[in-house]
Amino acid sequence: MKDKSTFKSYVPASESPLEFTLKAVITGIIFGILFGAANAYLGLRAGLTISTSIPVAVMTVAAFRALKALNRSGTILEANISQTVGSASSSLASGVIFTLPALFLWGFDPTLVQMTLLAMFGGMLGILFMIPLRRFLIEKEHGKLPYPEGTACAEVLIASEVGGNRAKNVFYGLGAGAVFKFLFSWLKLFPSDIHFKIPFLKKGQLAVDMSAALFGVGYILGPRIAAIMVGGSLLSWVVIIPVIAYWGAGQTAPLYPETVKLITDMSASEIWTRYVRYIGAGAVATGGIITLIKSIPTMLQSFKIGAQQFKDRLNKTAIAIPRTGQDLPLNYVLFGVLLIAIGMAVVPFVFGPVESVIMRFLGALLIVIFAFFFVTVSSRIVGLVGVTSNPTSGMTIATLLGTSAIFLALGWTGDIGKTAAITVGCVVAIAASIAGDTSQDLKTGFILGATPRKQQIGELLGAFTSATFVCISVILLDKAYGFGTAELPAPQATLMKLVIEGVLDNALPWLLVGFGILIALGAELLKIPSLPFAVGVYLPVATMMTVFLGGLLRYFMERTSRNDEEKERRRENGILFGSGLVGGEGLLGVAIAGVAFYYGRAPKGIGEEWAGVLAPLAGLVAFGILAFVFIRRINSK
Repeated sequence: MKDKSTFKSYVPASESPLEFTLKAVITGIIFGILFGAANAYLGLRAGLTISTSIPVAVMTVAAFRALKALNRSGTILEANISQTVGSASSSLASGVIFTLPALFLWGFDPTLVQMTLLAMFGGMLGILFMIPLRRFLIEKEHGKLPYPEGTACAEVLIASEVGGNRAKNVFYGLGAGAVFKFLFSWLKLFPSDIHFKIPFLKKGQLAVDMSAALFGVGYILGPRIAAIMVGGSLLSWVVIIPVIAYWGAGQTAPLYPETVKLITDMSASEIWTRYVRYIGAGAVATGGIITLIKSIPTMLQSFKIGAQQFKDRLNKTAIAIPRTGQDLPLNYVLFGVLLIAIGMAVVPFVFGPVESVIMRFLGALLIVIFAFFFVTVSSRIVGLVGVTSNPTSGMTIATLLGTSAIFLALGWTGDIGKTAAITVGCVVAIAASIAGDTSQDLKTGFILGATPRKQQIGELLGAFTSATFVCISVILLDKAYGFGTAELPAPQATLMKLVIEGVLDNALPWLLVGFGILIALGAELLKIPSLPFAVGVYLPVATMMTVFLGGLLRYFMERTSRNDEEKERRRENGILFGSGLVGGEGLLGVAIAGVAFYYGRAPKGIGEEWAGVLAPLAGLVAFGILAFVFIRRINSK
């Protein structure tokens, strides 16, 4: 990467091509709504989301080429605005699905208006807090902070400008993911997952989830992270569950938190639900906090930088600033933050059924404090490790622990305290998540020569317009499947729910949580990244096994590449096709939820009975065909 002193943007500051146009904004909004809904589904199903900047960018280029016949082809800066607007929805979806399903799990169904306001407030707060950091983190630290997704997105847009046809792999992936989901979840021709019992191992089993989206996610994450995650899952299903089963065979009374069934009478899935889930929760919470602790030097430095940037911008006299260095004015930023804080405190239903004015004002204050701190942290961390490795979960857990502890000290331990705590966590999670996305987008714009002010307005528009559709998707998915089910386990939100209950109700089985803490600490001692390993412990083995297969495919395809050029092409083709798989399955999953909401039931389909005992084999054959198509697209030129 070039040093800042020698860097020249693709479009010079002296030029002013078309940038913030109605066409760019509308295409960005449309693609943002589509991928926001898809990411909401993926996050509720697998507990993770993907960055959509590159898929949105290549789809924008394809859309602009289609408009070329109408003499309306776009500039590279218009395409950048489109992906900036469109990518905001994915980080918004991350914060929403990591927290708000906890309200549904408690039985406090939030309204669409409340959810949308929380999403908008969190999105706008994260963007506004990041703006003063741009000049230092994006410009002055250029050459030191790589911002991997932002740099890659810029390379894709530049390559598309000079030639190439990358968009087709995204569209092929969208089609393949939708068809696969239609066969498995609408027509239900094949079983949704396939289980394999392990001989001579009491209640030990393996499973594979027939999900195109998870297969694509595995390829995007790569073999290392996928292997670490499946390793955590294997620890749960091949070690911990059998150990509990062997130990429980001699027990004559239920083991807390179970109060009815004996362990010997439970299935492997029931043991996982009643016991291993708490072990996993302890591991994930510890992994998130460890990741946060590791980032303390960066956090302190970033916090100091953030405060200094505010001070410098306030004291700076008016000087001529080139187009590529123009941010939204700081007084706009401060006024926006103040307006959001007052809105959260004054509007009664933002915090749910909270009538206490003191609680609302304290909640708004906590949001502003935690959001400012974690936005600063997030904006710098993603510059080093990328959006995918941003420890948003750890930041949210830290926010919930701090908020719940304050509420406990004030005696706010009832249902109202729980709902207020989760809404504080929701807004902070969205702010931290979207700050990371905004940083990547601004890095893309910096390399291309975009106008930061226009990108920042685009981010705000993207967050504002996609919030309602992301929240509608979440409500539809709850009505169709319910959260905490096999289809939508909502793992992150379940974890956040357990954290709040653990502090306010002291309702956690702390022995099991303690085992999880030891697992995370042990992983760190063995130099294994504790957070992805802990996520594997927490999630079903079927989910992680499919992710691992995707990572394994990437490992095989890259290792068999004849040269670096072919390796890079295979990596890029696979990531774009995998992103399409996520989008296709996610969008059809939301469509099925819409049908279920309208008719009061999910589509019955044809059923897998046509294949009889061979149904699992037929499902594996269908999955094999998907893998074959995937390989063909990876090798495409």
